[in-house]
Amino acid sequence: MEDCLFCSIAARQIPANVVYEDDVVIAFHDIKPAAPVHVLIIPKEHISSLNEVKGDDKELLGHILLTASKLAVDLGIAGEGYRLISNTGPNGGQVIYHLHFHLIGGKQLGSKIV
Repeated sequence: MEDCLFCSIAARQIPANVVYEDDVVIAFHDIKPAAPVHVLIIPKEHISSLNEVKGDDKELLGHILLTASKLAVDLGIAGEGYRLISNTGPNGGQVIYHLHFHLIGGKQLGSKIV
């Protein structure tokens, strides 16, 4: 999608601190981390939010969850725990309208939602 920051990152037109990439997703460090580990996992295909996913996206969503689990291990936060969040819509705190998941950990997150 034109003028989408995350599409530009996925296309490698804008630099990012990438920690993982395959044919389907790319994951990179958030520029304003909420914890010692704060990685964004995005599909390379433009989907505006969780509200836009369809039945055909089941494999993509499963792939994102498996990628998050793998990254949690690779980044050393799986053992102590982590949070996986997808903000959806303005009241959900979504700022960039490209489906993305925040993988957050590396400290005690408590019960307050980030």
